[in-house]
Amino acid sequence: MRSRLVILGLMMLGLLRMPLFAQDPPKQPGVVSHIRVLSDKVPDVSSMAAWRKSFIKEGMTDEQKALAAFRTVYMFQHQDNPPKEFLQNEDVVQDPIKVFNVYGYAFCSVASCGVEALSRDQGLEARGRILNGHSVPEVFYDGGWRLMDASLITLFPKADGKPAGVDEIMAGLKDWYEKNPGYKGNQDKLAAFMRQGGWRKGPEILSRTKSYDDNGWLPAATHGWYSTMIEYDGSHNGIYEYGYSQGYQVNIQLRPGERLVRNWSNQGMHVNMKDGGPPGCLTQKVGAESLRYTPADGDIAPGRVGNGTHVYQVPLADGRFRSGALLVENLASQSEDRQGPALHVKDGTTPGVYILRMPSSYVYLTGKLKWIAAMKSGGAITVSYSDNNGLDWQELARVSQPGPQTIDLSARVLRRYDYRLKFELQGAGTGLEALEVSHDVQHSQRVLPALAQGKNSVSFSAGPAEGTITIEGATDKRQRSRQVLYSDFHPQTKGIGEPNLLINGGQGEIAFPISTPGDMTRLRFGCHYRARDAKDGWDYEVSFDGGKSFQKVDRAPGPTAGNSKYTVFEKIPAGTRQAVVRFSGTSRNTTMIFDFRIDADYLEPQGGFAPVKVTYDWLEAGQPKQQVLVAKKPEELFHIECAAKPEMKSITLELAP
Repeated sequence: MRSRLVILGLMMLGLLRMPLFAQDPPKQPGVVSHIRVLSDKVPDVSSMAAWRKSFIKEGMTDEQKALAAFRTVYMFQHQDNPPKEFLQNEDVVQDPIKVFNVYGYAFCSVASCGVEALSRDQGLEARGRILNGHSVPEVFYDGGWRLMDASLITLFPKADGKPAGVDEIMAGLKDWYEKNPGYKGNQDKLAAFMRQGGWRKGPEILSRTKSYDDNGWLPAATHGWYSTMIEYDGSHNGIYEYGYSQGYQVNIQLRPGERLVRNWSNQGMHVNMKDGGPPGCLTQKVGAESLRYTPADGDIAPGRVGNGTHVYQVPLADGRFRSGALLVENLASQSEDRQGPALHVKDGTTPGVYILRMPSSYVYLTGKLKWIAAMKSGGAITVSYSDNNGLDWQELARVSQPGPQTIDLSARVLRRYDYRLKFELQGAGTGLEALEVSHDVQHSQRVLPALAQGKNSVSFSAGPAEGTITIEGATDKRQRSRQVLYSDFHPQTKGIGEPNLLINGGQGEIAFPISTPGDMTRLRFGCHYRARDAKDGWDYEVSFDGGKSFQKVDRAPGPTAGNSKYTVFEKIPAGTRQAVVRFSGTSRNTTMIFDFRIDADYLEPQGGFAPVKVTYDWLEAGQPKQQVLVAKKPEELFHIECAAKPEMKSITLELAP
């Protein structure tokens, strides 16, 4: 009877294909990290290092580097209603690598962040400018500031061919308005003037650009020459740091039983589903409407917003769950002692504990936990959830009856990239017959390794065997309903107030402890900050003895009303799994931290390489096509031939059987 109930439960959960009686698990790694599948048709922007390799070439001039930053941002970020994760200083996602890979769209201040971050990565000075209803970045090279507006895709060359700066553009428009009264602030009159090449008779500083079409429209046709004339009319003018976060990178990790599907389509889901509104490009096609310009820059995806699925069917019975777990105590699998259920308490006199982590490179939109509980009278299973790296736990359910169970995690995991689940099993015979965690995720279609008509080269790579633990929380406690807060990560503070992290007296500090499951390899951290006085700023410090002593590794200096600075520290003592990262500041005039991010990279304890199965699905002339690639080495090159222009559907990644 019991076996029939188990089979029925498996069928209800869709897990029947999981073996009830498995053989001993094969000797293979528990997690394969940094899995990348790249097409020769799409540049790799999965990290800052990948971006450099794709866009920065040896011997480039400063101008070429600045233009590479500008081009990257407008290729991978479409101007649209922005995604919101943390309601921080700017209320939107402002990490360029995250925007490129997870979303593919945002608005003007985010594009400013992207150009600033990429330019500064190349040693160039950059800043943000406030305009009338618009935000733009400038990059300094060859003795002058150069406008690099990647959101509306505008450059305005001067007579010498160098892009003009904001002040030069404003001066040119001021002179024209003085000679042509009645146009300033009159959108209808300006729009009529620009048509049929009329814009070329406007200010000389705008006349050489290739940004406008003959009727004065910019590439997306959402703005035009008339917009520029209003934005740069001088009514709003200032220097401002559109502070960015830095540290996100794509790290696709797979365990046995784990599968990631990324689609060149969406089901109407997006990160702003609960608040903030959808982007217009959610339903638009590449080459049409406001995405009409993107094919000219190599966009061969059918759309921009993608919805994928991330599923982990945990292999309990054969014991392979162990190598992908954070903690396993007093538990045995069916293959280990030939007892049931698939995963069960070993010694019934003490509880068994199983903790697993669910990191993702793509933002979670929904979540569902399904399992089959097995127990005798008096047994119980408690399931808990943590979104602050296991520092605190929230009970999700306590089950004292056997059978299928389901928990909707969507409200908890929305906007998250990482969380943990803990199963506490009590009583002899208590266990799990099956366990599945599934999610819908959001990703950009633009960066996926798409195929084109003809021969396509598809490269596969995996490694290094590293994971990352991240600390990032909203610095305003009023945002508790949307996201984790900085305080959820148990920092030690001195002289720091709120909102944001403002120094109350002459000195202040905030220190975050961070622990990793394996030996730490590097710390990557920094912040968007203010330090108005020349003697003020933030020292970046690290400790490897529990905070007894610290060493300074970098400094975010003043004077500045706002700046962003991130650093990488790799001199980690061997065997380190715990560290403290501290921001220590001095304040004579308003020193504060708006936003911050800390990433601790570590060696996966059960990491390594195992063969990976890659499945491409697409249509040619309306007919379904599929290509299955099995990468048997950490680096492989494949070729896929498309007889006709493919309509891309999906790419699936999982460990090969």
